[in-house]
Amino acid sequence: MITNDSQQAVDAAITSRRSIRAFLPTPVAREDIDAILRVAARAPSGTNTQPWKVYVLTGAARERLSAAILAAYADPAQAKAHTEEYAYYPRAWVSPFVERRRKVGWDLYALLGLTRDDKAGMAAQHGRNYRFFDAPVGLIFTIDRVMEQGSWLDYGMFLENIMIAARGRGLDTCPQAAFTQFHRIIAAELALPANEMVVCGMALGHADPDKVENTLVTEREPVSSFVRFVE
Repeated sequence: MITNDSQQAVDAAITSRRSIRAFLPTPVAREDIDAILRVAARAPSGTNTQPWKVYVLTGAARERLSAAILAAYADPAQAKAHTEEYAYYPRAWVSPFVERRRKVGWDLYALLGLTRDDKAGMAAQHGRNYRFFDAPVGLIFTIDRVMEQGSWLDYGMFLENIMIAARGRGLDTCPQAAFTQFHRIIAAELALPANEMVVCGMALGHADPDKVENTLVTEREPVSSFVRFVE
């Protein structure tokens, strides 16, 4: 039974979700990770295919993956040799999407005091992705290569469930497409079978309330701008 209190709790978990880019070292209990993933697995999927697979990295395993990726990222020649296996973003940006992308980027950099000509600073900030923004838990998501576009839609609902279930437990997340560039390193470090493809990564932990980057709140379009009621 859905009550007003439960409705408000669900709404609060959804609307308070943000991409957190600085985490405290506070550990996340294994039981909480298990519970979050168990709840998230109730996401719908076509004919109940449940196309998701999750690798949970903590401690030394998380550090090893981060170190391997950062070593490649720091070397321009190596980094250039690593390319995404699928196109997350459009190959040709058009309005209004390009303006939204630029705004969130410059808003973040402004908070961090990074100017447009500070390429090294921006590169360093981007590199923090590969440390899961210092979150104690890093998640890597994969999908079987036989699955088609519909299963990727299902996967998005699973990822959203993780983020909302985390918020319900006072935890925060940051979904990270940045990991897809280094899918070959991830595959080697995690010994992924050949049939598994990296979807994305995600940081999970407690947000650091003292970090300015965590004050970023992105804007959303009003319902009237993207909805058309047909009667």
